[in-house]
Amino acid sequence: MCPLPELNLNLGIVKDASVQSHSIEDGEIVVRTDSGLRKHTITMTVSDQEVGKVILKIGNQKVEVPTFKLIVTDDKTNETEAYQVTRDTLSFVKVKTKRSILSFLGIKKFDKTSFLYENIAFEPHHEDIGKFELSKYRNLSENSLTYTFKGNWENVVLFAGNINEFKKPEDRRQYFIIVDHSDGMSFIGDILYREKLVKLTPKVELNIIRRNRIPKNFEVDEKGHIRKLIYL
Repeated sequence: MCPLPELNLNLGIVKDASVQSHSIEDGEIVVRTDSGLRKHTITMTVSDQEVGKVILKIGNQKVEVPTFKLIVTDDKTNETEAYQVTRDTLSFVKVKTKRSILSFLGIKKFDKTSFLYENIAFEPHHEDIGKFELSKYRNLSENSLTYTFKGNWENVVLFAGNINEFKKPEDRRQYFIIVDHSDGMSFIGDILYREKLVKLTPKVELNIIRRNRIPKNFEVDEKGHIRKLIYL
C-alpha cells in the first residue's frame, strides 16, 4: 500500500504565530507547516524495568539513582530504540549516624553516616499506564532537548543532555532524565532522525508504566551509593 501523500512541506526555524517566542538560551522552536493528510506520532514509553544506576547531583551531594528502560518508536518508520531514564525525584531529609560500640570509647572511624532522601515518585494513579501528550512545544538547543508533557491536569518534563547541567524547572515537580554515554546526544540524534523522516512536526506521546514497588526513601552512604531503599 502506498503511503499517504504529504504535500507542501516547509521546514525551518521560524517563530510561529501559534507559539510564543522564547529566549535564545532556551533554543529556537522548530516549526513545520504542511497541508499533508496525516500527522505521525512518536511514542516514548517509560517502563517499570530497572536496567542500571546513575549518579545525580542533588543539592551539594551526589546520589545514586536507579534508571529504567525507555522505549522510543514512531508509527512511520516503526524503528524501536531503547534508552535509560530516571523516574525518581529525591529531596534531602536528614543525616543519620549509626554509632559503633567503639564510638563510646571516642573512636569514631567505625561509625556509619547515611543520608536520607525522600522520593517524590510519579506513578499513574488509577491505571497501569499513564498517558501524556506534548504540551505546546519542545525546546531544542545545541546540547539539550526538553519536552513538557501534560495529562490528567499534571505536567512532567523529559530532559536529554548533560545530566550535571540539568536544572529542575521551578513550576514542574516531576522530571525524567535521559541517561546515555554521550550526554543525551544519542537520544537527541534519534529524535531528529525520526522528525526528518516524518517530515512533519509529529505528535509526541509519553506513556508511563506504573511500578509495583515504589521506593519511599533512599538511604545512601557518604559516597552517594544506595545503602537501603524503604518502600511504600
